[in-house]
Amino acid sequence: MPKVGIGFHTDAFNSTHKSFEQCLQWASENGVKYIEPGTIEGACWIQGLGYFPHVSLLEDPVLLVKKMEGYGVKFSQIDAAYPLSNKDGTAIGVPYVQKAIRWAALAGCPRVATTDGLFRAEDVSDQHALDRMKSRYEQILEVAEAHKVIVNIEVHGYYTTNPDMLDQMLNFCGDKDYLKLNLDTGNCFIAGQDPVAFTRRFVEKVDHCHIKDVTKELADAARGGMTGIALSHCSVGEGVNAQNIRECLGLLYKEGFDGVLSIECEGKGGPMLAKSVAWLKEALLETGFELE
Repeated sequence: MPKVGIGFHTDAFNSTHKSFEQCLQWASENGVKYIEPGTIEGACWIQGLGYFPHVSLLEDPVLLVKKMEGYGVKFSQIDAAYPLSNKDGTAIGVPYVQKAIRWAALAGCPRVATTDGLFRAEDVSDQHALDRMKSRYEQILEVAEAHKVIVNIEVHGYYTTNPDMLDQMLNFCGDKDYLKLNLDTGNCFIAGQDPVAFTRRFVEKVDHCHIKDVTKELADAARGGMTGIALSHCSVGEGVNAQNIRECLGLLYKEGFDGVLSIECEGKGGPMLAKSVAWLKEALLETGFELE
């Protein structure tokens, strides 16, 4: 029986200005074993004062993991999703992701999230943009393989929410064990795709998954006109994407997926995230998964 873990992205606490350690406290108090933070290159006052729920790559990863162990929480993934399709993808995106990979390896974190830009690159054709990203991912994968850290392409932007272009991206470096997919149930839906068909096509490549619902109001206003949304502003299970999520879980179960499902929703300080965790646990058990 496939066994999965449940986690959440620390974006859930952006609006309530909690620190990363407060996110760890919430996870521990609510029985959530995994966490996925965003990463910043350098430092800023808001993070240093404890009003920002992500981690700095200046922090010592080994010492941070020791702190996490005290809460019984592990990294599922660290998010280094600087848009690699942008013009500055080589100058900024590549070294940022490479540093995140080295940091993740020291932290014992098995994977790093990457992605493309929300919009089509204005300066080049689609194929040129893909060729440009291929060169960037080749540089990133060399570091990933050396450190044995999986690089996941997250479904989030103009290129990754297009199944044919995503397929090309996932094969940038041949059949590599270190280039996989971070499925996002909300982003493919808001982009106008069918999340179930999307999952079915790429299920063999899924290494990590963002579970995200979408409000009816947002779907009515923006579906097909956006590529990615940072967060769901409803708890998972209460939006118009809930049945799709259930069917996607069924496909993951049949594939034998045994990774982590990371919830992305506005936490409202915790209650909305807690409802999402409860719904996802029930849906996973109904599907047949065993929970970690």
